Amino acid sequence: MKKIVSALLSFAIVFSLVSAAPAAVAAGSTSRETVEQTIRALGIIVGDENGNMNLGSYVTRAEFAKMMVAASAYKDSVGKGSGVSLFKDVKQGHWAVEYIKVAVNNGWFVGYSDGSFRPDNNIALEETATALLRLLGYTSSDVVGTFPYAQLSKFNALGLNQNLSRGQGELVTRNDCMTIFYNLMTVSNKSGVVYGKSLGYTINSSGELDFSSLVAANMKGPFVLDSGSGIAAKIPFTTSNISVYKNGSPSDLSSASPYDVYYYNANMRTVWIYNNRVIGTYTAASPSRVSPTSVTVAGNSYTIGTSGAAYKLSSMGGFSIGDTVTLLLGMDGSVVDVLSAGTTDIPTSTSTYIGVVISSAQASYTDSNGSVISENNVKVACTDGVTRQFSGSNTVGTIVSITMTGSSVSVSNLSEKGLRGFVSSDGTKLGDYSFAGNVEIMDTNSKGAYKVIYTSRIAGALLNSDDVRYYELDASGKIRYLILNDATGDIHSYGVITKSTSDGLSYIIKGTAGSTTLIKGGVGASGAIFRYYGNGSIESIRNLGSINIDSLTSLYALSGSAQYRLAEDVQVYINSGTNYNLTNISAVSDLNKYTLTGYYDNFNYSAGGRVRVIIATEN
Repeated sequence: MKKIVSALLSFAIVFSLVSAAPAAVAAGSTSRETVEQTIRALGIIVGDENGNMNLGSYVTRAEFAKMMVAASAYKDSVGKGSGVSLFKDVKQGHWAVEYIKVAVNNGWFVGYSDGSFRPDNNIALEETATALLRLLGYTSSDVVGTFPYAQLSKFNALGLNQNLSRGQGELVTRNDCMTIFYNLMTVSNKSGVVYGKSLGYTINSSGELDFSSLVAANMKGPFVLDSGSGIAAKIPFTTSNISVYKNGSPSDLSSASPYDVYYYNANMRTVWIYNNRVIGTYTAASPSRVSPTSVTVAGNSYTIGTSGAAYKLSSMGGFSIGDTVTLLLGMDGSVVDVLSAGTTDIPTSTSTYIGVVISSAQASYTDSNGSVISENNVKVACTDGVTRQFSGSNTVGTIVSITMTGSSVSVSNLSEKGLRGFVSSDGTKLGDYSFAGNVEIMDTNSKGAYKVIYTSRIAGALLNSDDVRYYELDASGKIRYLILNDATGDIHSYGVITKSTSDGLSYIIKGTAGSTTLIKGGVGASGAIFRYYGNGSIESIRNLGSINIDSLTSLYALSGSAQYRLAEDVQVYINSGTNYNLTNISAVSDLNKYTLTGYYDNFNYSAGGRVRVIIATEN
């Protein structure tokens, strides 16, 4: 069976990982928020016990030694012991004695001739330059000139001063150190290796640290919140100035309920909470029940993500084939824990999903006693982009509501209701109703075909009452769910008919060849629309309308005075006479070299009329 984790769910997981920081920007113009969040994720500067960063404060020699250790291969090797006194002013028990010891033993720092280290002295730029050059493996023989000019010259040449406004003799602040250590991670050490990469961090194609990997590297979890306690008591930092996300959206700790799955990153003072649950019949384990790595519940397969869940679902655990179970899923969609149907303290809060039934069929499995059990399952494509499967017998193409309360689930048919009106050009309103900020829209048909779309896709369109199958308003009177009735044409597939005979058709869809004997003759060798049932079988094939393309951009095709919008997934083929080779718009943009024919959906879709296929023939 296909895994239930959809592309949209994967996106949500990734988004929830990085939502505490902005997207990376080009090197040399990195935002301050990106710099700060990255350094916090690395654990180099993490703020005080209340999360206050105090970025305007000057940095002492002891504090800089700690930052260097946190930015080195020794970051996880310094304990909280009393240490050994190396200097007369750094006695046993000094808070930084272990960090200073690592820095001195590695030659990054030296003391003064009077036997002192002067840990509380504020540090100047040239001192930071000297220490960081040593950290990168450079020695006095690698710099030319006298101190501090030679050290600052090398510091600048490596790019450690990028976006830094301090100069010789000036004291550095915590904000300056944010910039310096961010730069440190992307410069090369004496051996020519990018420093951050030498520590095992991922460097992206722009030469920057990959933020999501940093967050994941220092993330703790998954944990399951037990009944009767809150997350605040479970995390090792105070709750002031923290960030909380639930299912990928900003939230707070009060939103957590028993049996929610949570993670935290102490450096970033961030908590992620998930209440993704699956309720259904446990029907199979793979590769075996002795040591399962995946489990099938209600016809869908899930990866088992923890040893505890694997044990519970194994032949030695407390669950057997045929049991009704509740799976608790983590941020990556894997199984973190398993609850029995009889668990009484699962919160009774209700989760509701709206969608269309895309399949309904009998499923059989053998329980732990060897008995064959059959049940009818329905698979529902929901407006949030996730496909869910449950016991039921609803008809394919029916719009349904899925209600999950505690450990129970029900699937109910919804009565269709239409709505007519213009969608505003900015995609914010449909007729007299505004779209909610979290509106979910799906285009469907009665055969079970579907596609999740967004307000921008229908912006400017006039939707008739038969274009809308269902809508639902939220508490503020805005459209929360909208299910369309084949209003865009996007639910179908498009391609090229390469051969049409009385025996059948040959075709290409998105570069993949196929054939059918179910549809015979009557369809010319050109662009075509392929209509599918929800189960993936072809219902019909019809030719598209054609145009001669006089000019082409990334968004539009112009034919005479008429302008046609290109579909987002428009297919472009070069026809060599015997073959159709899939390519892209830029490859055929020279109209002196190619003659272009566009094929568009001319079937009166309210938000249709888009060019789906372009065929280029060399002149």
